[in-house]
Amino acid sequence: MEPSYFNLDNLFGSEPSSIKDFFAYITSDQAIIIFKTILSFLATFFLIVISYTIVRLFEIRKKEKEHLRHEIAEYAHNKIEYEKRLHEQSGGSKNEHWGKVLGYLFSQHGSDWKLAIIEADSMLDGLMDQLGFKGETLGDKLKSANQDTFPELTIAWEVHTVRNRIAHEGLAFELSQHEAKRIIALYEEIFHPYGYI
Repeated sequence: MEPSYFNLDNLFGSEPSSIKDFFAYITSDQAIIIFKTILSFLATFFLIVISYTIVRLFEIRKKEKEHLRHEIAEYAHNKIEYEKRLHEQSGGSKNEHWGKVLGYLFSQHGSDWKLAIIEADSMLDGLMDQLGFKGETLGDKLKSANQDTFPELTIAWEVHTVRNRIAHEGLAFELSQHEAKRIIALYEEIFHPYGYI
């Protein structure tokens, strides 16, 4: 006679009572009510989180728009003041050449913006001559200077480099009016301490 523990019917034929009890419990009305309650709490919790996130997102976007609007208004105001100052200086400048530079700068043609920088660089060359720096080219004169003899040397190299790119690259060199104004403002920063404009 085969022992009972080798009997496959005893091993697999019937489910243990604890598993039956578990399945009976989770399918009971009481368990279903508990699951529904838990799911309701979870759904409510996530709805609150989602609602809060959406509200905060709208608040952040509103603040960003207000900040951006303020930044644009401030930039526009500063730009108007800067252009007004440049126009005033073009009328009362000691150097007629500077008026020509500003005339090119405020032109509607992109090629004139490059001319403004070339003219300003020519003025810088004249200033270096007046200050006694020697050399065949403006580059040579800048090389003969140092921060003690010409404090604006770093700025001068920056603007002269842009002028050289315009001269060498021609139409391939892209220049916005905003960038041209920035460069001319740097030339102005060089000229002012010497009363050159």
